[in-house]
Amino acid sequence: MSVRIDITGLRRERVAVVPSPLAELGMALHVLAEPGHHPGPQGWVTGVTARLDAHLADRMCEADFLWRTTFSDLFMPFAGIPGRETLPGETLADDLDLLDKLTDEQFVDAGMEFVCTPGYDSQARSVLSDPERRGLVLELAAARGPRQLRFARRLLADPPGVRAWLRQFLEDCDEAFFAETWSRLHHPLAADARHKTELLRHKGLAEALTAVSPSITLDGVEGAAGRIIVDKLVESRTATADGGLLLVPTSLGRPHLTVLFRFGWQPVIQYPVSTAEPAAPPSVEQLALRMTALSHPVRMRLCRNLARSAYTTGELAQMLGMTPPEISRHLTVLKKAGLLTTRRRGRYVLHQLDVTVVARLGSDFLEGVLR
Repeated sequence: MSVRIDITGLRRERVAVVPSPLAELGMALHVLAEPGHHPGPQGWVTGVTARLDAHLADRMCEADFLWRTTFSDLFMPFAGIPGRETLPGETLADDLDLLDKLTDEQFVDAGMEFVCTPGYDSQARSVLSDPERRGLVLELAAARGPRQLRFARRLLADPPGVRAWLRQFLEDCDEAFFAETWSRLHHPLAADARHKTELLRHKGLAEALTAVSPSITLDGVEGAAGRIIVDKLVESRTATADGGLLLVPTSLGRPHLTVLFRFGWQPVIQYPVSTAEPAAPPSVEQLALRMTALSHPVRMRLCRNLARSAYTTGELAQMLGMTPPEISRHLTVLKKAGLLTTRRRGRYVLHQLDVTVVARLGSDFLEGVLR
């Protein structure tokens, strides 16, 4: 399982390594929402939480599914600008200006990513103009919960209003805690970007990608018919086509290795930076061999989704392209192994990976499902 990026004809000068303040703010919000995924910055989480205004803390819960369970592409708007070669802004204000340049269709589709509708990596009908897709989106949002449904209805009814709300919220986060954090993180991220750029210039794309992450490989000849393979527990593909490729370093995002492969957008790989580079993480195949209780590839894919959020059997069936009975059988195996928690919300039964239990099984597996 992997994400494949077709780079046929990609020129070296169209590959850029650039930090993004907005992408890092998205990671900051994720870490605050899911500190269990990120033991490293616990001190930072404690400090920010202790001095956070109660009103802003409440506002963080309004749409935290945009960064808690999904890394919304709204945090990488530069990838959606026509031409597919726009770079992240130097400041958060610059990145937010790029967010304002997305069309309503792009903004709404990226904002609705949390409902996991099919067609992320292929051309899909606009939810704003297609009643059938709008109905599906609202149905899926309702299954996620009342907050998600309220947000979906608001987004579909008033995209400009949600844009204004989101920008104001992010600016308030910047004033409250992120400006100080970014002033500390920006320089090491920029230094890492310069280092990767030098590797790219002098040793080529393959060397640069290996330095970015051992989970990324170049298959083929640079500049000819080639592709980048990112080892993740997800199967998808995208292409640079006539655009470029962006590599965006993150400090707070470890261990997540995030790939933006939305149809029509510039491919982006957001990779974690650390002062001490760990040994190469095990491949998906190695993980499957080691974790005998999780020996089936479908259950590995289920763990990837359930590590981030709770889902119903029907939602998981749609995401994996399987039938609900098939998914139910795999969930039963995971539950008997003591790896899942379940809870009922109305007529829905939600399943989620018990991250604490999985962490005791091995940090390699946990890093693999969170990659």
